[in-house]
Amino acid sequence: MDTHVLPRNAMWHDEVAAGRFPVSFMADLKASAKSEGLWNFFLPGLKPEEPGQGLSTLDYAPLAEIMGRVPWASEVFNCSAPDTGNMELLHMFATPKQREDWLMPLLEGEIRSAFAMSEPDVPSSDATNIQTSIRRDGNQYRINGRKWFITNAGHPDCKLLIVMGKTDIDALRHLQQSMVLVPIDTPGVEIKRNIKVLNHSTPEGHCEILFRNVKVSADNLLGAEGEGFKMAQARLGPGRIHHCMRSIGQAELALELMCDRARERKTFGSHLNDRSNVSDWVAHSRLEIEQARLLVLKAAWMIDTAGIEGARAEIAMIKALVPSMLCRVTDRAMQTFGAMGMSPDTPLAEIYTFARALRFADGPDEVHLRSVAKGEFKASLQRFGASGDYLTPPTYN
Repeated sequence: MDTHVLPRNAMWHDEVAAGRFPVSFMADLKASAKSEGLWNFFLPGLKPEEPGQGLSTLDYAPLAEIMGRVPWASEVFNCSAPDTGNMELLHMFATPKQREDWLMPLLEGEIRSAFAMSEPDVPSSDATNIQTSIRRDGNQYRINGRKWFITNAGHPDCKLLIVMGKTDIDALRHLQQSMVLVPIDTPGVEIKRNIKVLNHSTPEGHCEILFRNVKVSADNLLGAEGEGFKMAQARLGPGRIHHCMRSIGQAELALELMCDRARERKTFGSHLNDRSNVSDWVAHSRLEIEQARLLVLKAAWMIDTAGIEGARAEIAMIKALVPSMLCRVTDRAMQTFGAMGMSPDTPLAEIYTFARALRFADGPDEVHLRSVAKGEFKASLQRFGASGDYLTPPTYN
C-alpha cells in the first residue's frame, strides 16, 4: 500500500477526472499484487486450485482496514465489492459450467460484476418485496423489471449481473425469489443512468438498469428456484462486515487528518488542538473507533466460529454502529478543516459521502437496530423473571 498504491492516489483521481477509467496503471498493480500472493484474501473456502490466500474472516479484517484507507485500493488485491459477494455466491452455488464461465474469471481478476437486487418502487432492504419478474419460458428465463443503485454496473470491465427476482409469486413469501446470471450485454439490458450519491458520481457507477424481456438460458439459474432469499442472506452477511472493516480504516484516516490539521491551524492566536472542544472531538473519535473495531473483530470471529447465522446479531450491530461512527468522525474532521474539508483537496467529503450512503447500503440502520432489539426481547422472553432477584423493592412495616 505505501510503496505502490498510495503514491498513485493523486494520479488515480487525475485520470478519472479526465475521463480515463479504468486507470492506466490498475492492470499493472493487480498483476504485481497477484504475483506476490496478495490476492483474494476474503474467501476462506478457496480451493487449492483457485488463486488467492483464502484467509479467515478475522485475519482478513485488519487487511481490509488498511485497504479501506484508499477507496480504490481493494481492486488491486481483487477484494472489491460487489465482486467479493458475487464470488462468494458463485463459490457456494454455481454449477461447474457457471464456475468455469464466471467464477474463475472473477477469481483471476479478469472481469468485474454487479449484484442487481435493489429496486426504486419497493423497500428493498426486505428482499421479499422485490418485484422484478423472472418467468420460465421453455428452456429460457424471461426477465422484466427495474433495478437501481447497482454498484459497479458502469465499470467497463463489468461483464456479469447477478439478478434477483421472483420466479413464483404463489410460493411462500421467502420462497418466491430466485437469482439468475445475466451477461451485461444481453439484449434488453439497458443501463439508464449512473445515479449520483449526495451529488457525487463514481466512475464504476451506482446504476439504474431496465430489464425489458431479457432472455437467458435456464442454465443461468443460480442455485435452485426459490432459493434466492436464502442466497441473498448468505451473500449479505460477509459483505456487511467487509464494508465495516474498510470503514474502520477510513475513520482512522479521518482522525489522523483531523489531528494534523488541529496542530497546524491557528484561530484567534491559538492552535486548534489547544481548544477544548477540538480535543473532545479527537478523544471521542478515538473512543468510538476503538469500540467499533473491537465489535467488528468480534463479529469476524463469530462468523469464523459460528457461521453467518450464529453471527447474525453481531453483524446487525456493526452494520448499525460503524457507518454512523464514520459519519461522526468524518464530520468532526471536516469541521476542523473548515471549508477545505468540503472540497476535493482532502478525502473527507468522499469519505463522508460513502459513510452516509452506507447507512442505507445492505439495509438501513433501522432494519439492523430492529433486528438487534428482536434478539434482545427474545432472550428476555427466555429468561423472563430470572433477574427478579436483583430487584430490591422497598419493605413496608
